[in-house]
Amino acid sequence: MNQRSIVTPKLMHPEAYRDPKKAVAQLIVLYEQATTFLCEKFSKAMTEGHPGYRYRAFYPEIRVTTTSFAKIDSRLSFGHISSPGTHATTITQPKLFQKYLEQQLTLLIENHDVVIGIGVSDTPIPVHFAVANDARISVPQDGAGEFTLRDVFDVPDLSTTNDDIVNGTYKVPEDGTEPLAPFTAQRVDYSLARLSHYTATDPAHFQNHVLFTNYQFYVSEFEAYARLQLADPKSGYTSFVSTGNVEITDADGVIEPVLKMPQMPTYHLKKDDGSGITLVNIGVGPSNAKTATDHVAVLRPHAWLMVGHCAGLRNSQSLGDFVLAHAYLREDRVLDDDLPVWVPIPPLAEIQIALETAVAEVTKLEGYDLKRIMRTGTVASVDNRNWELRDQSGPVQRLSQSRAVALDMESATIAANGFRFRVPYGTLLCVSDKPLHGELKLPGMASDFYKSQVARHLMIGIRAMERLSETPLERIHSRKLRSFQETAFL
Repeated sequence: MNQRSIVTPKLMHPEAYRDPKKAVAQLIVLYEQATTFLCEKFSKAMTEGHPGYRYRAFYPEIRVTTTSFAKIDSRLSFGHISSPGTHATTITQPKLFQKYLEQQLTLLIENHDVVIGIGVSDTPIPVHFAVANDARISVPQDGAGEFTLRDVFDVPDLSTTNDDIVNGTYKVPEDGTEPLAPFTAQRVDYSLARLSHYTATDPAHFQNHVLFTNYQFYVSEFEAYARLQLADPKSGYTSFVSTGNVEITDADGVIEPVLKMPQMPTYHLKKDDGSGITLVNIGVGPSNAKTATDHVAVLRPHAWLMVGHCAGLRNSQSLGDFVLAHAYLREDRVLDDDLPVWVPIPPLAEIQIALETAVAEVTKLEGYDLKRIMRTGTVASVDNRNWELRDQSGPVQRLSQSRAVALDMESATIAANGFRFRVPYGTLLCVSDKPLHGELKLPGMASDFYKSQVARHLMIGIRAMERLSETPLERIHSRKLRSFQETAFL
C-alpha cells in the first residue's frame, strides 16, 4: 500500500496564539475534525466493507520554542521550560482537559513571553479511541468484521504507549524536540479507556482530589456524607455520581443497586470547578493500587490520599488508632522496574499538615493529646497478604530495623506512583489488627471496628481534601516531585 492510498481529513496549517483560550479552542476544533472523520469512515466501512484504501487522522499538537534561559519564579514547580529549545506534546480530548490546558498555556506565555503553536501532529489517532467519543459506535473484536481492522484504520500501538517521560528514560528524537507534558495523547487515551472499564464511571466525573481506600465499607459513609452536602445549598457540592454514571443532584435522589460491581467501584462528589472529591475502592493489593494510580494520573489530580486499614506493629497501639505515614518501606515489588527501591519517597509538608489538622478537627484532640490515637512513622507495604505466616525472623526483623509502625498492601505503592507521576500524595491509615501481638482481624471484632471507626476515618480524609482544595495549586505541588529536566506542564 503506497502513501497515496491513505485518505486523511484536510490538514490545517499550524497557527500561533498568545491567547490560551483561543489556543485551546483550536485544539478542540482539530481534535473534533479528526475524530468525526474517523467515526464517519468507520461507520461507512462497517456497513459497506473494505474501502480499498486506508483512513487516517492525527492528534492535534502543542509546540513551543524558547530561545533563552528565562528568569522565572523559582518557587514554582511547573509552568516553565527548563532550557531553550522546542518542546511539544500531542493532545487528546481537549474539552475534557480544557481548564488544565488553559492554565498550563497561560503560565508558559506569562513566564516566557512566547507564542503557542497549535497544529496537527504526525501521530495517528487509533480508531478505538476516536469512536469511544460516540456512544452509538462500538468496535468489533478482531476477526468479527468482514475485513482486518488494522488494514484500514490505525489501532492502539503499545510500543509507543509508555511512561518514558515520567520515568526519566525518554530518548530525545534527532530533531531535538523535548516533551512538553508528562503524557502523550496515546498514553492518556489508553488510561481514559481503562478508567471507564475499571471504575464504571466516565473520566469526566473525576474530581481533582482523590481518596483511595481498600474497603467497600467506606462507600456507604461517603454516599451518606454526599447526601448531607447536597441538602446544604452552601456546601458548594452540586451532584453525586455512583457506579454506572448514575448522577443525583438532590439529597433524596434514588440510586438503584447495580447487578455487577466493577473491579474498582468509584464515586464522585462533584463541584462545578472540579474541586470536589472522588473515592475509589481499589480493593486489596499493590497491583490494584498501581493499576488505579497509573490511570488516574493522566487526569492530573491536585492530590491523592490513601485512607485504608493497616496492621499496627507496635504494642502501644490500639485498634482504631491512626497512622500518618512520613516514610515508606517498599516491599510491594510492583514498581521496582519503574521506580527503583533506592529512590526515597519524601513526605510532602502541605499534605501532612492537612491530614494532621483534619485528625485534630474530627477527634477534637490536639497537641500532645493527639499522640494518644495517632502515630507518625514508617508504613511498610508488602505483596503478601499473609506475611505474618512466614518465618518471623526475616520479615519482623526488617520491619523493626525500618522503625515501621504499620503495614498494609497499598500505601507505599500509591505514594510511590504519586512521586513518579508528580501527583501530591499522602497516607492516613487506621489500625484494624495487631498480628504481632495476638489481636487478629476476626469476623465479630472486625464488624464492631468497622461500625465505630469507618465514619470517623473517612471524615478525616474528606476534611483534609477540603482543606487542600482551598490551598493554591502552586503551594500543593512540591518541587520535591520535580527532576532535573522537567516538562513544563504539571
